[in-house]
Amino acid sequence: MEQTSVLVAGGGPAGIMLGLLLARAGVTVTVLEKHGDFLRDFRGDTVHASTIELLDELGLGNAFRQLNQTRLQNFQFPLPDGSTVLLGDFSRLKPPYDYVAMLPQWDFLNFLRDAACREPSFSIRMNTEVTDLLRTDGTVIGVRYRERDGEEGEITADLVVACDGRNSITRQKAGLVPREFPVPFDTWWFRLPRHASEMGEVATLIPQFRGREIMLSLTRETFYQVAYFTDKGADARLRTEGIERFRERVAAIRPDFADRVDALATMEDVHVLDVRLNRLEIWHRPGLLCIGDAAHAMSPAGGVGINLAIQDAVAAASILAQPLRDGALTPQNLAAVRRRRWRPTVILQFAQRVLHRILFVPTFAGKRAGPPSVVLFAARFIPGLTALPARLIAFGPQPEHAPDFARRPQ
Repeated sequence: MEQTSVLVAGGGPAGIMLGLLLARAGVTVTVLEKHGDFLRDFRGDTVHASTIELLDELGLGNAFRQLNQTRLQNFQFPLPDGSTVLLGDFSRLKPPYDYVAMLPQWDFLNFLRDAACREPSFSIRMNTEVTDLLRTDGTVIGVRYRERDGEEGEITADLVVACDGRNSITRQKAGLVPREFPVPFDTWWFRLPRHASEMGEVATLIPQFRGREIMLSLTRETFYQVAYFTDKGADARLRTEGIERFRERVAAIRPDFADRVDALATMEDVHVLDVRLNRLEIWHRPGLLCIGDAAHAMSPAGGVGINLAIQDAVAAASILAQPLRDGALTPQNLAAVRRRRWRPTVILQFAQRVLHRILFVPTFAGKRAGPPSVVLFAARFIPGLTALPARLIAFGPQPEHAPDFARRPQ
């Protein structure tokens, strides 16, 4: 039977970052990723300032900046007269961490994987899905897996880490059930072409409101990634209406997109995200730890999910590297990871729930489009206020830094 020190289920941002950090500590890490590549559209594509600073600490920042990306430096809300009000200004933060990088997640994951693969004790196996847990006397001692060709096998490990997302099979097999919070909307993602005249390295985020609909466009190198928000459970209705009606909706909210909505050939080009907001009260079982979306699924509001997951990975590596090296890992060590990351998780989820209540719920009820007037007034007339939401989004309430064993020069 195969054996490793740490078995990571899922090759997302948290899983690969954890593998990279532990491998730099000399811990043997095996990551199992069920897909053959990372090329999946409409995943979170923002890399926040806390992660960029972490990459600098790991000696990877200069190489990261060479990847094709745009820089998000502020987010604004439109006003009825056609003007906008600045709600968050990343440029007020201290350089060089005064922006959010926007790039396809597959580029970011390939970048992290390549860095991790340079560590001798790291390995990743694609097309390999964790299907069950191995246990002895109530302790998780490894996993069962299935490869793309149907071949199955087992790997034993000192620790299994669930990084397999909001629908985590690993978490389910451990009997861990998250607490769910109500979410008033789902998100429909699609792409539209970006004309050459619209190219630029700096981006601004401005949601558009029309009646009970909200739309947000994210700037990519050659296209716009567009998010259409409406009330939860509307997917069947939208698909029944058909692609012509959906194009009309898009063009009505964003008239400047009317010349390119034909790029949406069918409703198959529109992908629904069932938005969830939840968290585990307990993140571990003996021999098993959940982090990232497997421990706490985040709303897309603020785009903080990737960076919160990466901070989980940094905290886990910092706490667990020495016990793993010593062969002395205990449930108390695993509980310490949850204890360290609980506060920032709760704070960010509370902020998202407040945003849902003051922005999305009134919009979908037809009561108000956009933030409350008091928020707009404060943003316009209180100097410096725009730095507060920018800092919360860019760094989170408790940013993590690379442990000494993982740091490298640029």
